[in-house]
Amino acid sequence: MATKAPAKAAPAAEAPAAKSSKKMLFIIIGLVLVLVIGGGAAAFMLMGKSKKASDDHVEEKAVSKVPVFVVIEPFVVNLMSETSGDQFLQIAMTLQVPNQETSDAIKLFMPQVRSRLLMVLSSKKASELLSNDGKKALTEEIIDQLGEPFASGKGPNITDVFYTSFVIQQQ
Repeated sequence: MATKAPAKAAPAAEAPAAKSSKKMLFIIIGLVLVLVIGGGAAAFMLMGKSKKASDDHVEEKAVSKVPVFVVIEPFVVNLMSETSGDQFLQIAMTLQVPNQETSDAIKLFMPQVRSRLLMVLSSKKASELLSNDGKKALTEEIIDQLGEPFASGKGPNITDVFYTSFVIQQQ
């Protein structure tokens, strides 16, 4: 009988060890799942932030692009007379262009630029230029006239005209 007692004790000792190993297996599997899910969530969040950061960087480049301006020196032009007296326009303006290359082209052809401006301005009446709508129409006409080619090829792209001095005088 002594031989049977140790045999019964062995299965009883194996049962707690089997329960303990199953418990340990579940804990390990649970920890692995938590690590995988946590790592995936962390990677997703970091990738989302880096994409958002790159989008912000692209917007920053677009916003930080500095406009290029070409200053037109002030000049005086005779306006079309509505009355018996003479009318003059003293004007100074700045042209906004998309890049330095366009600015250089306009500066190169400055005599033609000034001539075109004088032709446009001298065809106007003072009453046309006094209102805001008249100035907006003048701006569009200047953009159209200066956008025509100076030499062979296409004309310069002028994005806006800013009046830095605009004085009408009657005599």
